[in-house]
Amino acid sequence: MRGFPYAMRVLPRILLSLLLVLASGMASAFVAKDIRVEGLQRISAGTVFNYLPVRPGDDVNAGNVPQIVRALYKTGFFKDVRLWREGDVLVIDVLERPSVARIDISGNKSIKTKDLKKGLKQAGLAEGRTFNRSLLAKIEQELRRQYFNQGKYGIELKTRVSPLERNRVAISIDIVEGKTARIRGVSIVGNKSFSDKQLLKLFKSRPGGWLSWLTKEDRYSRQKLAGDLEALKSFYLDRGYLKFKVNSTQVSLSPDKKDIYITIDVDEGDVYTLSDIRITGNLVVDAAEYFPLIHLHRGQPFSRRAVVDSTDRITAKLAEMGYAFANVNNIPEVDEEKKRVSITFYLDPGKRVYVRRIIIKGNTRTRDRVIRREMRQMESAWLSTTKLKLSRERIMRLGFFKDVNLETPAVPGTTDMADVVVTVKEKPSGSLAGGIGYSQVQGISFTASISEDNFLGTGKKVVAAVNTSKYNSRYQLSYFNPYATINGVSRGYNLSYQKTNFKELNISSYSTNRSEASVTYGVPISDFNRLTGTFGLEWIDLFQGTGAPIEIQDFVAREGDRYFNLRATFDWSHDSRDSAIFPTSGTRHTATFTLTLPGSDLQFYKFYYTFRHYTPLYRKLVFATKADLGFGGGYGKTGGLPFFEHYFAGGIGDVRGFRTNTLGPKDDLGIGNPFGGNRKLAGGIELYMPPPYKKFEKTLRLSAFLDAGNVFKDKIKWSGIRYSAGVGLTWLSPMGALTISYGVPLNDKPGDQIERFQFSLGSVF
Repeated sequence: MRGFPYAMRVLPRILLSLLLVLASGMASAFVAKDIRVEGLQRISAGTVFNYLPVRPGDDVNAGNVPQIVRALYKTGFFKDVRLWREGDVLVIDVLERPSVARIDISGNKSIKTKDLKKGLKQAGLAEGRTFNRSLLAKIEQELRRQYFNQGKYGIELKTRVSPLERNRVAISIDIVEGKTARIRGVSIVGNKSFSDKQLLKLFKSRPGGWLSWLTKEDRYSRQKLAGDLEALKSFYLDRGYLKFKVNSTQVSLSPDKKDIYITIDVDEGDVYTLSDIRITGNLVVDAAEYFPLIHLHRGQPFSRRAVVDSTDRITAKLAEMGYAFANVNNIPEVDEEKKRVSITFYLDPGKRVYVRRIIIKGNTRTRDRVIRREMRQMESAWLSTTKLKLSRERIMRLGFFKDVNLETPAVPGTTDMADVVVTVKEKPSGSLAGGIGYSQVQGISFTASISEDNFLGTGKKVVAAVNTSKYNSRYQLSYFNPYATINGVSRGYNLSYQKTNFKELNISSYSTNRSEASVTYGVPISDFNRLTGTFGLEWIDLFQGTGAPIEIQDFVAREGDRYFNLRATFDWSHDSRDSAIFPTSGTRHTATFTLTLPGSDLQFYKFYYTFRHYTPLYRKLVFATKADLGFGGGYGKTGGLPFFEHYFAGGIGDVRGFRTNTLGPKDDLGIGNPFGGNRKLAGGIELYMPPPYKKFEKTLRLSAFLDAGNVFKDKIKWSGIRYSAGVGLTWLSPMGALTISYGVPLNDKPGDQIERFQFSLGSVF
């Protein structure tokens, strides 16, 4: 509906057309044998006829002339329409509105031109469209709205319309953005039970601190303030203030439009306590099984959050029992006189749903059984949302698919059966790859490999790889079958040859040539735990470097320089992380025990344990803890752990701020190069932070860390632990993972090798 202003614009033209009709002899009705349109430039006559309410052969009179004029004006194509009669021909003379040839925007810095033009297009103005001068005010309003959302309230706009040939116009918009207004103060009025300081911690809108350039917390937006008010309301409702309300919110702008002050008036009300908890409805199982899921306590303040969380836990329990569409309602009963609340959980589980069939779609290459063996939801079993979620996670972990979608359509004609439709989007699983990397320790490294993670669609993995750097050359051929048996027992084979110059690793002067042939079996213990055993043969040639230390000379004199070993390695791993790249929650444990079997030239054992735990915090911060423990020794005829099996510490993957592999015992009785030790203890804490710009969240992560650790000979000495603190960055760049850290040793000792800035870069292409 155009309304009164539109009528006032169109009415004079309708009256003028009526006068032309009368003047041209159209005082009485006539039959228009033809209709002619004049004045068209860009718009075709066919377009005009599509909008006309009359056709050749229709009557034209003073009654339908207003309809014709109004219909043409409504198109928005014309700024003038006139009608007259020439014999039996109705003549329509139009004056087209100009079209927009171009839109030039200048002076914009904080908002990209393409984003501004997108907003103008939504308002009705775009290149190629018909220009309507009445839109200019609306356009200016839209531009101001976009800048107000950025906190720029001092914006100035100048709009010019320049005529061009062929009935076109050019629109120029000059913008003076001004400075961004900052929140200088937030006040809460009416709060008695909690201080302003305590409540303002809930707000994302607040005066900026020294990190405000990063957090943008001092930027005002209506949406952000609405979220803050909701957080404030939840805070009170979770503490028993059932009648809490926000009376008013006042946002004031300083005269220079640079400072913003927010005042919030609240009414806390009284505290309501929980008087009783009841469970009713169709319980399915005994009510006692539900009460542990309800985290509410009689006599304590009523908490809305606890009620919602308890409801979700009851719903999840019903879903696990096959009631996939259960409905759980919480019904509070308020006693205003005693300021008490009783809560009733009403359970409506509906019918138990069974799975008729599991249907696999989208797998053009991967065989059905590779997907089905990861399913934890079975056919003919109850439909469980928990098992569906776990099934999807396991299929995604295969690494063969871009996406996995699970749907549960009901079986037609039934109310208690559903199918599970698994739709996958495959991605390439094989690669012919070359790689290049650089780090301060390895220097430039090269990699070439042929790998197929999903060989012939069976889920088996085949790899042939070559890796070379200034200290290491490795050649590998391996095969791995994750389901050698139907129960998920895995089996793999590996052949490798490796040459290592340890002097290039900041270690003593020696090198080794190591050949290995091994077979590996893995047994799943649960969805998150696995046991793995590797049995192999290894041949080692040891070469003393120039000026080899006394310890190595003594070892060679005692044990020789060529060894054949029967090696057995046993691993236990637990992994509940939500991601293997940038985890935000979950835990990973690994425990590895290595033993050379009787008959080996060298008889020794090694144990190594790693722990990583991730806890999500406020505003996408993640707190991580880590620990590493290793020890080893010799048995039988071997007096101790061979020196080339020693543990080392220091560097970007360990205790940052100290040069890689340089911590711990030295050779030549403690006065030479790093020699490593048979005991290792390391750990630390780290706070991961998201990048300033949201679009980099999946490829960039910042951190602040505190590292501790060292390696020892025979006995761990707590006084020997080294500490460091610093900041780090990890970027998944197009060239590979770039890791940078700047660590400051906190208790370095004479002889320690310091290296504050450390980095590593690698890529596959």
